[in-house]
Amino acid sequence: MNYLTLFLNLFTLTMQGMMHLIFIGRLTGKTLKYRYFAAYLFLLNLMELFFSAFSVPAILAIGAELLMLYTIHRFLSKNHPMISLTASVLALYITQLSFGMMNAIEVIILPYFLGKTTLLYLLIFLSAILTCVLCFCCYHFLVKNLSLNEEDIPYIELLLFPVLFFFFIELYILQTAYSIVPVHILDSFTHTGKHFLLLVMQALGLAALFCTQYAWQRTCRSFQTQAALASLTQAAQAQKTYIAEAQMRDEQTRAFRHDIRNHLSVLHGLLNTENLEAAQSYLQKLENISSFLSFPCPTGNPTIDILLSEKLERAKNCGISTDISLLLPANDVIDDFDLCIIFSNALDNAINACLSILSINSKTSEPSPFLHAKPPFSADDQTAFLTDDQTAHKNSEQPFIHILGEQQGDFYRLEFTNTCFADPIPPMGIGLKNIQAAALKYHGAMQTEKKGHCFCLHVLLNIR
Repeated sequence: MNYLTLFLNLFTLTMQGMMHLIFIGRLTGKTLKYRYFAAYLFLLNLMELFFSAFSVPAILAIGAELLMLYTIHRFLSKNHPMISLTASVLALYITQLSFGMMNAIEVIILPYFLGKTTLLYLLIFLSAILTCVLCFCCYHFLVKNLSLNEEDIPYIELLLFPVLFFFFIELYILQTAYSIVPVHILDSFTHTGKHFLLLVMQALGLAALFCTQYAWQRTCRSFQTQAALASLTQAAQAQKTYIAEAQMRDEQTRAFRHDIRNHLSVLHGLLNTENLEAAQSYLQKLENISSFLSFPCPTGNPTIDILLSEKLERAKNCGISTDISLLLPANDVIDDFDLCIIFSNALDNAINACLSILSINSKTSEPSPFLHAKPPFSADDQTAFLTDDQTAHKNSEQPFIHILGEQQGDFYRLEFTNTCFADPIPPMGIGLKNIQAAALKYHGAMQTEKKGHCFCLHVLLNIR
């Protein structure tokens, strides 16, 4: 190995190693620190020198490079295993494809440069530069048109297996067609057609990759749109149910008010005849009827009253403590449908999180630490969504749900706080995305916050 070959190998590996890390970082939205770049490039060049010195098969070298790239992005960038594998295979496939296409071009035009040492070296150097340029262009195109996020994990196999197929096909081409090129091929033009076909096949492989990427992205968006539509349909159906129940309660309340004089007359007659036992029994029935017609947290909005009544009753039956400080805007600037989406999804998520904690606690005899969880915010932060009477819940062994809703100038602020596991915040599901869409409709915002065993969902709506 002469110095020119050594220099070109080090140059090419360094350039492509940097592009590997930058490409995967941009693709997954997670960048690495500079020291990881330095360590990867050092190991990559050291591995190349070792494999060249001991004539290790190229397939083992590529496998080792793939493993190293996967390990870095799996454990240092904290990417999902499937995302790390897909991005690593994609990065190396682009590299191998670029080498393969330039090798085909080299073999086609190399006979014209035989015996011309200076031009031959220039051709080899230019080929290395063009390989890096082709890699960069392919990476740039993919980064611009593709992203691998946590929400795409359920569909990642639809992209991984085609990419693996392209990767092994290109690896086979490199190993069989370009690993060793006999001299008699370089001295003649008889094999030009073969290598031209290989070049066309690899170019079509690159086009197939871009088409696969486009089709996969459209498929993912279609699945996500269908899930969102199903969720919205469910929310709309739930709202119809809440409205129907609200109308029924309103009719029952009107009937009760209409008959209140008759009830009072009956009570007056029982008391006049000193039939106290019958009067108490009749009064108890009236109390039961009035409690049925009332809401646990009256907001002035029949739809939200019914929704809260159902959700809070479910939470109470499951052993979840609740505290509510809620005052809806007086005007009708917020549509009932949007309020239903926000409250139903937020409360369903909060109740499910608390139920998970209760389920884990029921399987162990020792009390779980998150059952003693209290809002881990500062005292000033707690006053934002906890009243003085609610501070007793901080030391409660029950999972809790706190709801705060208040108007602040031209904005309406909602906060949903609940007990949860101390794990990192998972990616947004369909419910949170629907809440975010409802907030954006009112030029507002949604934010999630987690400290210890306490999760808080903030929703801000512009109600001007």
